[in-house]
Amino acid sequence: MLDNLNEGVRKFQEFINYKFTNEQLLEEALTTPKLGNELGIPDYEFLETLGDAVIKIIFILKLHSQGIKDPGDITKIKASLESDKALRKVANRMNLQDFIFKTESQTVKGTRILADVFEAICGAIFFDSNYNFRIVEEKMINPFYGDLEATIDNSLSDQKNELLEFLQAKFKTSILIELEYEKSGFEHDPIWIAKNPMIIDKYDQKDLIKISKNLKSGKFRNKKDAEKDIYAKIYRYLKTEKK
Repeated sequence: MLDNLNEGVRKFQEFINYKFTNEQLLEEALTTPKLGNELGIPDYEFLETLGDAVIKIIFILKLHSQGIKDPGDITKIKASLESDKALRKVANRMNLQDFIFKTESQTVKGTRILADVFEAICGAIFFDSNYNFRIVEEKMINPFYGDLEATIDNSLSDQKNELLEFLQAKFKTSILIELEYEKSGFEHDPIWIAKNPMIIDKYDQKDLIKISKNLKSGKFRNKKDAEKDIYAKIYRYLKTEKK
């Protein structure tokens, strides 16, 4: 069994193109608690907890670098990126189940174990690299989260739908959302701000609710991003007002 562990550790290092200084860390990250208890060896539980925290920080920094700075947006998108479903999808993409050390009776495919092991590997690399977030990002996040930008875009595009559903449930009618735009900067590289939102009944064109004139989007390079930002802010504003 130990020979199999050593061979699995070697193959996984080749797969991610990272050589561990302390290979014991990787062995732990790939070992399920059930097998650890059976053989009396360390398992992934501590490294999973560490890796979960590391992944959170990496995603926060990634979102900030892409101009997403609103705490509410960051929290929502980060939750989507680090969910069990997202992590299992990434683990499946890299065929992680082929590298996990488990008991003969254990089923890994389609279970939370895949997400746990992915987090544990991130924790192991973080530990082994002397707490280097960039190496974790380079070896585990960037190669296997190939659709990261699409996931971010999809999360943000949900903002208008959530807002419309909330308003339609509240007013029992079809809704139009009208915005004004402020444009600045160079013509070839403009800066957009969406502001002065109006919530209107689609049929009689009446204002349904007054929204603070101070509510506006952040500054964005394109109009769509400004719209997404203000939709999220309107939604949070209305839900707060409701309370």
